[in-house]
Amino acid sequence: MGDALSRVSATESALFSRDPHLSAIGFVFTPLTSLAQLPFVFPAQWFPAITRWGLSGVLMTALFMAGAVVMVWGIGTDRGAPPWLCGLVTALFALNPMVVFYGGNGMSEALFLFCLCWAVRRLMRWVRTDGVHDLVACGVALGLGYLTRYDALAPAAAAGVLVFALSCQRRRGDAHRFAGAAMDLVLIAAPSALAFLVWAATSWLITGQAFQQFTSQYGNSAILAQSGAQAPSHPVEALQYSVGATLILAPVLPLLLPIAGALAVRRRDLTPLPPILLYGSVLGFQALSFAAGSTFAFLRFYIAAVPLAAVLALLLAPAQGFPPSKRRGEYAETAPLHPNSGPLSGGREPAGTTGRGTAAGLAAVAVLLIAALPVTAVGMNSQLMAVQEYALGEVLVPDPDSVSDKHLDQVHIATTFSTERRLAAYLDAMDLPPGSIVMDTVYGFAVQIASKYPQRFVIPSDRDFVRTLNHPGEHGVIYLLTVPNTGRGTSDALNRRYPTVYENGAQIATLVLEIPNDGAGQPDWRLYRVIGS
Repeated sequence: MGDALSRVSATESALFSRDPHLSAIGFVFTPLTSLAQLPFVFPAQWFPAITRWGLSGVLMTALFMAGAVVMVWGIGTDRGAPPWLCGLVTALFALNPMVVFYGGNGMSEALFLFCLCWAVRRLMRWVRTDGVHDLVACGVALGLGYLTRYDALAPAAAAGVLVFALSCQRRRGDAHRFAGAAMDLVLIAAPSALAFLVWAATSWLITGQAFQQFTSQYGNSAILAQSGAQAPSHPVEALQYSVGATLILAPVLPLLLPIAGALAVRRRDLTPLPPILLYGSVLGFQALSFAAGSTFAFLRFYIAAVPLAAVLALLLAPAQGFPPSKRRGEYAETAPLHPNSGPLSGGREPAGTTGRGTAAGLAAVAVLLIAALPVTAVGMNSQLMAVQEYALGEVLVPDPDSVSDKHLDQVHIATTFSTERRLAAYLDAMDLPPGSIVMDTVYGFAVQIASKYPQRFVIPSDRDFVRTLNHPGEHGVIYLLTVPNTGRGTSDALNRRYPTVYENGAQIATLVLEIPNDGAGQPDWRLYRVIGS
């Protein structure tokens, strides 16, 4: 996928470009997805396939999605849910087709889900233990989540509201009630606030823009405008897509939410609040963003529904025992109580009280969770609902004899960067010195990552890029690699500096080669030789 490959390219630029430096990872995306790949990209100097085929991203997402699976298991064991239920729910979460796909493709979803599941687990612990370690760990997880995806601000805000409200409720009658609640709020909000401020300040100091995702010509807002994307014509249309995407990923949510809510009220159990608020805030944020026209209709943006369904299924079992805690707080739960005996009992029931009725209900929910997996698989094959995933059918089960429009479109998507790889091989065959090819990485990242010689390219992250672009001949540039000055190509630095360079060389270069593109949404390339080079 394009975003995954571009992150690998950015990480490689930080280590092996002609001008290696850490800020080459870029400031449009938040940095953690690229930084986490640095240990995997480093061996690429000996094993080039690690970057050429995006394997560093695959390794990174596999590890962090495995971490998310561990967190779901931990939520069940913290609650003392039956081992068979913990194992089954964890396995079904791990085998969800979206979890499998995004656990091995280099995108940001795996790292984001890990941080989100980690935060939910520790906040659920804090509700019962009032432990400062749980609160701090939750805050750190949310701060790291922001360094992975901007939408992590939504669960950070939701967690802050929950912690402040519950702290105030616990301290009712205390003269320092609001001071204590404010301290808890600081503990959970400080990491996210620090990540927000440091990342914005770093971006501003280096690029002059604090939030490139929203203000840069390479940011999401610019991409939406350049691609001609429009906001849904009516809020109902946006709501229909958001609800549909959520139900594809977690079709049992309409059943689990009211049941979990009713059981929480009956047991006077507050632990369902963290997963509902944190996962739900991500889903709500994505729905509002899509309705406002500030993001795309991508199924992956609603992937938080998958762990939400898994955690709610675990919460149907009554809590047994007490979660591990290094130091319980003043307002931690005490001895096991009957479910109706106190406002903060946490739903704990004495051992052995899980009767046949409860076990049968849990088994029924488990069957529904199993039945949900093929629903997700079928939904991912929908061209309307899953524009980034439905070509997987052609990758996994190719049908070379089919001539349907959908099949041809799937093939088109599945071979998106094949032209860029052939172009990189063509350039590699030339005997060129470092810094001899100028290109922008709007589209050029796929060429750079496929090349054996990334030092040959002059790219926007190089600190002398502007000087080289203004006077290419004086800086040893031989070739300009250009794309059409339309769509996303309008943000290409070569087109911004020389608006007619793709059409006629802008009187500084002559056409050497034109490369028609086979990939979906990819431009036709033109290679120009700088006059006098």
